Amino acid sequence: MNIEQKLNAAMSALPLVAILRGITSAEAIAVGAALVESSWKIIEVPLNSPQPLDSIGLLRNACPDALIGAGTVLDVAQVRDVHDAGAQLVVSPNFNADVVSEAVGLGMVCLPGVATATEAFAALAAGASGLKLFPAEMISPAAVKALRAVLPLQTRLLPVGGIHTGNMQAYRDAGASGFGIGSALYKPGMPVQDVRRAALDFAAAWAGTIRA
Repeated sequence: MNIEQKLNAAMSALPLVAILRGITSAEAIAVGAALVESSWKIIEVPLNSPQPLDSIGLLRNACPDALIGAGTVLDVAQVRDVHDAGAQLVVSPNFNADVVSEAVGLGMVCLPGVATATEAFAALAAGASGLKLFPAEMISPAAVKALRAVLPLQTRLLPVGGIHTGNMQAYRDAGASGFGIGSALYKPGMPVQDVRRAALDFAAAWAGTIRA
């Protein structure tokens, strides 16, 4: 399975990206297992977390069927570092053409952050695998609908920032392809059972069901 097929499979299973900002390498395997057991297939370790490269390597080994990557990737050197650590995914808060080009050249999925149509089209032209709409607090469902109307039909749009189970449906109705979920899913030191419970709640919200 190549990287595009792995991304497609992960998005088809559950198009939610777990953003584990602040996670330590000691927590990584247990949290990763809880997520995978809850049907999550895309996991991101932001580089401003403690020992992020160690956590990425541990998650890649422990969760081989998941797409494991790095977030808050800001320059080409960081792309190379996370690739060497085993990451298959690069997520950024901004669009940097050099970062996208390097990630794509290394065979990685790349989701740059964009907030405007200009950034969105530039990111796609650079080879982005999809678009992180960030911060979603500033990008309403109406704005997502407007972007969806002009972007290529197959473009993956993932709002990130302030997403919770109560506002997902409005974004989905507007054309969101999935979401990145951060502190509503995981906070540093959070008990694994709480992460699992939140992961199941988000999966249920995506599926349109309510857990008892």
